[in-house]
Amino acid sequence: MKNRNSLLKQSMTLFIPFFLDFFICSCTDVKKTGALAVLQEWEKREIRFLNNHVFTVLGKDTVVFPLQSKYKILTYTDSTGCVSCKLQLTEWKKYMMEMDSISNNSVQFLFFFSPEKKVDILRVLQFSCFDYPVCIDEQNSLNKLNIFPSDMDFQTFLLDKNNKVIAIGNPIHNPKVKDLYLKIIQGDKKKEGSEREVLNTEVGISSPTISLGRFIGEREQKTTLALKNTGSNLLVIKDISTSCGCISVSYSKEPIRPGSSTSLDITYKADHIGHFEKTITVHCNIESSPIILKITGNAE
Repeated sequence: MKNRNSLLKQSMTLFIPFFLDFFICSCTDVKKTGALAVLQEWEKREIRFLNNHVFTVLGKDTVVFPLQSKYKILTYTDSTGCVSCKLQLTEWKKYMMEMDSISNNSVQFLFFFSPEKKVDILRVLQFSCFDYPVCIDEQNSLNKLNIFPSDMDFQTFLLDKNNKVIAIGNPIHNPKVKDLYLKIIQGDKKKEGSEREVLNTEVGISSPTISLGRFIGEREQKTTLALKNTGSNLLVIKDISTSCGCISVSYSKEPIRPGSSTSLDITYKADHIGHFEKTITVHCNIESSPIILKITGNAE
C-alpha cells in the first residue's frame, strides 16, 4: 500500500507542472488556475464503475471486458460539440498499437461514450473502422456516478489497477500528456537519450490561417503549408495534433536544418456541410510552442 501511494504522489507531482506547462502558451491565467484546481481535485480519486456496463464492438457484438489490467486509460466523451472532432479514433488506434508494443499489454483502454443520439457514435465507429470494445452509455451512468469535469481536456484519466487516478489529460490532444503516461507506465525507464535537451530555434510561416474556400463537401481537400527554420539550431517537430478527426497531417520526422523548410501535407474530409473552423497544433522546439494553425472553409 505504501509503495502504491508513493507512486500516486510522485506521478501527480510530475503531472501538475507538465500539464500546466502546456497551458502557459495556449491559455489564459484564469484557465490555468482552473486547470490546477481540477488536477488537485482529482488527485488519487477512485473512479467508480457499475457492474453492468456493456461493451460492444461496432455497436453490435457484446463482449466480455473485465476491468483488471495493471493500468487503464479511461476516456469519457459526452454529447457536447462535434463527436468526431473529440474522439479522433484513428489517432487512438495508432496510440493503442504503440502502447501495446512497449507496455507488454499491461494497459487497458476504456472508452465510454454518452451520445445524444446513439447513431452518431455508431457512424463514427464504423467510419473509423474502430473494432475495439467500447461502452455506449446512453444513460450517462458513468458520469452520473463520478461527475467528470466538463472540459474535455480533463475527461481522460490514467488509472492504476485499483482504478485510482494517477494522471489526467488526453494523450491524443497533448503530447506532453502522452509522454507523461509513457513515463509512468514504464516506471521512468525510458530509453537513454530520449530525454536529451533539444535547443530552441525559430520558425517562419507565411500565415497561421489556411482557407480552403468553397468546395463540394464530398470531395477531399488537400493543401500544403511550409515551415521554415529561421533560427540557428535544428528544428524538430515533436508532434502534430488536430482538433478534428476529419483532418490528417503528414510530415517528415527528420530534423530541419537552419535555413531549410519542411512541408505539412494537410488533408481535410468534411464531416458536415457548412462553414468550418478547425485547428492544427504543431509542437516543436521553439520558445512559443505550440504553433496553432487555423483551417477554414465552406463545404457545400
